[in-house]
Amino acid sequence: MITVIGTGTGAPAAEVPAGTALVVGGRRHLDAARLPDGVERIVLGPLAPALDAVARHLDRGDRVVVLASGDPGFFGIVRVLAERFGPGAVEVRPGVSSVATAFARLGLTWDDAVVVSAHGREPRTAVNVCRAFGKVAVLTGPGAGPAELGAALRGYDRVLVVASALGSPGERVERVTPAEAASRDWGPAVNVVLCLDEARAVGAVRTVAGGLGGPAGWALPEGSFTHRDSMITKFEVRALALARLGPRPGDLVWDVGAGSGSVAVECARLGAAVTAVERSADGVARVRANAAAHGVDVHVVHGAAPAALSGLDAPDAVFVGGGGRGLPAVVTACAQRARRTVVVAMAALDRVPAARAALTDAGFVCEGVLLQSSRMAPLPGDVSRLAATNPVFLLWGVRPPAAAEEGVAQ
Repeated sequence: MITVIGTGTGAPAAEVPAGTALVVGGRRHLDAARLPDGVERIVLGPLAPALDAVARHLDRGDRVVVLASGDPGFFGIVRVLAERFGPGAVEVRPGVSSVATAFARLGLTWDDAVVVSAHGREPRTAVNVCRAFGKVAVLTGPGAGPAELGAALRGYDRVLVVASALGSPGERVERVTPAEAASRDWGPAVNVVLCLDEARAVGAVRTVAGGLGGPAGWALPEGSFTHRDSMITKFEVRALALARLGPRPGDLVWDVGAGSGSVAVECARLGAAVTAVERSADGVARVRANAAAHGVDVHVVHGAAPAALSGLDAPDAVFVGGGGRGLPAVVTACAQRARRTVVVAMAALDRVPAARAALTDAGFVCEGVLLQSSRMAPLPGDVSRLAATNPVFLLWGVRPPAAAEEGVAQ
């Protein structure tokens, strides 16, 4: 049997039961624990040798104890042990997780928080979740700590709460701006970083925990957005565009030529981080107003593509609206950066060949459809007619999986 004991964050020092043959844990956990005389100790480094040692002791019928931080079933070692030895071989004695402790230090509930791990993982998913949601806990690791998060969140209305050495005499809980976080060396004692939009830190009462509940509907009617002279992506087009973009938590989506920002807002409602690029000042104001009206964060860049795209983080998916003579250059710039897909909406059929060539030249597999819909409209006498909307050609390119895994230009 393997007994996993959660330690730290204010819990008393772990007491390893008598008769234990092997104790595995981090050096600080082993140093703090009360160990039986003569017990074998393994300081955790690479997991494979430690797991092999556990297997040998289990084969002999020995008792094994694994010491871990907080709740070891929460982004912890329980998953690895259960996969290797089976859940029936693992007894868990959880402690208090660092996430629960950090929120407790602030006096905040966290049933509406999104929790994301950047420990041993590429940090872009954590960054994009922080951009999209107002209450996020990030479990950090080397190369994905407060400094890296702060650098990526410059320009966002966020406060970072950095919790270090929780439960120890050296505990620190510090509130900093993203810029302040980026400028410091935080050392190895950081447990968790909370990323908060303080205007939304005290959330509504929830039934389902996690903060990731999806919207009740999408492809909202045009009347749900402020727009100019019907210059908005119609909901029929938006529905298919969203299906091809596939926005989800952890993604970054660009809405280039955003106009009213209807696509940007819809992607944000589905959990993605969104950057909207719009060249007109009144368009920028409309995007911001529509995002605020729907309670989502959309990062708005005032500038003309493709030049305005150069300083942005590489997106997972891109929607290109509008058109004009510069469309091929815009699509080319987007295709060079997009990790997964680019969707282009065009009213002018003449633009389609050049846009398609820009995508295929960048290695995308292309498909397209001409969308032409007729909506029910009232007539006198309590009857209806069909009112045609303007046709729109929707073109999308998908990067083949092998190419997506290799990465794209940053």
